[in-house]
Amino acid sequence: MTHSDLPTTPATQDQASRMTQLLVVFTAAIFLSAALLFAVQPMFTKMVLPRLGGAPGVWSVAMVFFQAALLAGYGYAHLLTKYAPGRRSVMIHLGLLAVACFWLPLSIAASWGRPPVVGEAFWLLGLFAVSIGLPFFALAANAPLLQAWFARTDHPSANDPYFLYAASNVGSFLALLSYPILIEPLITLTGQTWLWAAGFIVLILLVGGCGYLLWQSPDQAPTATPASAATGNTAEAAPPTWGNVVRWVFLAAVPSGLLVAVTAHISTDVAAVPLLWVIPLALYLLTFVIVFSRQPIIPHWLVVEVQPVFVLALIAVIIYEPIRIIVGIMAVHLVVFFVMTLMCHGELAQRRPAARYLTSFYMWMSFGGMIGGIASGLAAPYAFNWVAEYPILIALAVLCRPGLTWPKTTWQQIIVFGSIVLAVIGYALFRQFEQEIDVQTYHFMLGGLLILTVLFWRDPVPFTVIIATVLMAHHYVQEGGSKLTLRSFFGVLKVNETSNGQFRTLSHGTTLHGGQRIRDKQGKPVTGRPQPTMYYYDGSAIAQGMDAARAVKGGGPINYAVIGLGTGSLICRSQPGDKAAYYEIDQLMVRLSRDMGLFTFLKECGQDVPIIMGDARLTLADAPDGAYDLIVVDAFTSDAIPIHLLTKEAMAIYKAKLSPQGIVLIHISNRHLELGSVVTGIAAANDMVTRISESGDVTEDDSDYKFLGTVTVSARKDEDFGPLAKSQYWELQQPNPRQRVWSDDYSNIVGALIRQLRQ
Repeated sequence: MTHSDLPTTPATQDQASRMTQLLVVFTAAIFLSAALLFAVQPMFTKMVLPRLGGAPGVWSVAMVFFQAALLAGYGYAHLLTKYAPGRRSVMIHLGLLAVACFWLPLSIAASWGRPPVVGEAFWLLGLFAVSIGLPFFALAANAPLLQAWFARTDHPSANDPYFLYAASNVGSFLALLSYPILIEPLITLTGQTWLWAAGFIVLILLVGGCGYLLWQSPDQAPTATPASAATGNTAEAAPPTWGNVVRWVFLAAVPSGLLVAVTAHISTDVAAVPLLWVIPLALYLLTFVIVFSRQPIIPHWLVVEVQPVFVLALIAVIIYEPIRIIVGIMAVHLVVFFVMTLMCHGELAQRRPAARYLTSFYMWMSFGGMIGGIASGLAAPYAFNWVAEYPILIALAVLCRPGLTWPKTTWQQIIVFGSIVLAVIGYALFRQFEQEIDVQTYHFMLGGLLILTVLFWRDPVPFTVIIATVLMAHHYVQEGGSKLTLRSFFGVLKVNETSNGQFRTLSHGTTLHGGQRIRDKQGKPVTGRPQPTMYYYDGSAIAQGMDAARAVKGGGPINYAVIGLGTGSLICRSQPGDKAAYYEIDQLMVRLSRDMGLFTFLKECGQDVPIIMGDARLTLADAPDGAYDLIVVDAFTSDAIPIHLLTKEAMAIYKAKLSPQGIVLIHISNRHLELGSVVTGIAAANDMVTRISESGDVTEDDSDYKFLGTVTVSARKDEDFGPLAKSQYWELQQPNPRQRVWSDDYSNIVGALIRQLRQ
């Protein structure tokens, strides 16, 4: 007779009420704990972001910290369950939660100084640990610990508590989605920290309620026999073997690494903002909700079958670039990431052990997540000079498929090794006869290799070998002409020379950030003072802005600051008597522009110009008020924008550092975001007026590396624009009263994307 078959009596009604109470309180505690755990991630990372220039790498390192702290919490829960099981663990854990209250409300540790010039990632890990380490650690332990407590109650579902893990991830999922949609736009960061603190107090009460209900239940250890719903078998469960552990770790590490890699990939070309952080993380958590549900809405067998199709679709997008709109590109990467993660986590759920080994399972799963995060977020930037981790993890995700065996037939082995040889030979021919073999021909060859995967649709090893070969070959063909490629915490920098040998260029991610003519049109080396190119040549919008600042000063020398070093081109627009200062956060950029002899702007035009290292918001604030006649903000990385340099608080700093008739010139050229109205809004919030130029007064000439750009100039009054006020190329802007001003507490990347698409 089951619990539901008992006759209805006052005693059985009380029992049923107690069972309902058990389920509700435990579910609520796990739900709220998970919501707090994942709400704090974008909230606190956003607080830290301005310390490191708004770099996409901040979130990658933050993910490593969160995964490491999660592992520590799971390890603590495992040890507590093992050595102080049941009721004894209640008082210990409540004591830990009480101590964590001393960190409320959350804030950046006041004792933690500014970031170092090198080792930013490790500095950032320390900052997170000191500022929020203990509260996060205490929260991380709740999911496995509360499930272990539930497994010791007399609830009918106690023998299979894994469904509570799905409830945990629902809380995480909803918290992540609500942050950029509801919390971030409506509540200031200070308000968010107080709201989070209130939630933490409520959670302590709920955990205390769970402990009380455990004490009221007959204390019984979980049985070794798993529920058939959990494993599909009613045999006595044996302890996990080291083979099981290795498989758990691998299946958890790959999607965790992919999470960091795909987030960095989409953030690099838009912005490092919570919206683009939480979407991949929310999808990641959604896969846990699906695979650990009692009745998954997407069958695992279907995911296994369709995964190769999605992987091939992603590779086709990477190689052939059929989609140009950033929203479409992001959607492809995110959908394929979701499918690959769902497949890996589905395999993980299929291998979960009986309830008595629950905390061990979660601990090893978390260990795998931390390994993946460290590999992708910390190790990869030092191990590779390009973003190699993304294609590597795509290939490893295929290896997570069931049926992992080496090809047994000679024919399959020939195909596997033959594909590698063919790709290597093709690459060698391409490099040898680069002028005769165009990229389209080589793409056709790669397409032929992809067609071969049809023969290995269900064979992970040969499928993976071909996929990895195609991705690596594509990279080396695409980047093979680079003179130098270097990588830092802030991204990948590449130095190239044009095919005619006339120009040397510097690119950051997908965008050119500077160039210099090194040979004339006859092929002779160019010496002496170099002429600025790119967006800085004579007549360009930026050049006009500098000339206007000089004209307002009566044609005399000016003091100016440039946020963003690049190749140092602007220093060659200086005139005798001018004083300049560069503000730069990436030491690697300084090496490339000044110390390696690749670009000579600084050497020829400003050997002694000071380069002030650190985030510009922090370092510029140290400058004397009224110090500069002109501030040039040109600090975008790839097409990503550092949000904290485009807020009303940032503009307030710029204004304070300007001389009475000074101007702020901001380079806002961007393929994906409309930013002119943003600058207009933040300037108006500081009682400043703004003009914008889309071109300057010259014609763009790609062959001569002269590019048109979108540039804004802001001043206290229209007269401070000098000749720009009368120029047909500089249109006076009016702030949009319906568009909310960007601030340190609010930004709207989606709106900027939509406005750009409408243009």
